[in-house]
Amino acid sequence: MTGLLGGAFDPPHNGHVALAQTALEHFGLERLLALVVVDPGHRDVVLDFPTRFALAELAFGGLPHTEVVAEEHRFTVDAVRGAPFGDAIFLVGADEFAGFLAWKEPDGVLEEVRLGVATRPGFPRERLEPVLQALARPDRVEFFAIPELPVSGTEIRGRAAGGESIDGLVPPAVAAEIDRLGLYR
Repeated sequence: MTGLLGGAFDPPHNGHVALAQTALEHFGLERLLALVVVDPGHRDVVLDFPTRFALAELAFGGLPHTEVVAEEHRFTVDAVRGAPFGDAIFLVGADEFAGFLAWKEPDGVLEEVRLGVATRPGFPRERLEPVLQALARPDRVEFFAIPELPVSGTEIRGRAAGGESIDGLVPPAVAAEIDRLGLYR
C-alpha cells in the first residue's frame, strides 16, 4: 500500500512528520510519497517551489520507505485521478478533513484513493461527523490517532519573521536551513 501526503510544506513541520511516521506504522505502508505541490490551488505560499521541495527533503528524508516528489497538479482529485499509485491512501490532518467538502470533487478523490484522517487529542470529533455523513463513500475514510503537536505553518513563519526560535516546531535540519537562508524574514 502507498501513502500519499500532499501539501505546500511552507514549511514542513513536526506535525507533518508525526503524521507521516504514524501512518507508516498504522497502515503498514510499503512506501510513502510526500507530494510537494508546485502551485497549490488551495492556498498562497511564501517560499518558491525549489526551496519548499528542499525543506521537505530535509524533513522527510530520514523516514523509511519515504520519497519526496514534485506534484504538478494543483488539486488532489487531479493528482490521484488515473495515477499509477495502486492501492493508495491519501493522508490528511483532521483540520484538513473538516474542510474536505470544499475541496475540488471530494467524492472524486474517494473514488480513486482512500482517505486516512489523522486525529489528535482535543480536536472535536463533532466537526468531522457532518463531513463524513455528506460523502458518497464514507467507508473510504479511516481515522487514526497521532500525538498532539500544536504547530502550524503560520506560527512558524511568524516566529521566523520575528527572529524567534522555531526549534521544536520543525525538524532540526529544517530549522537550520531556514536560519541559514534567512527564510520568512
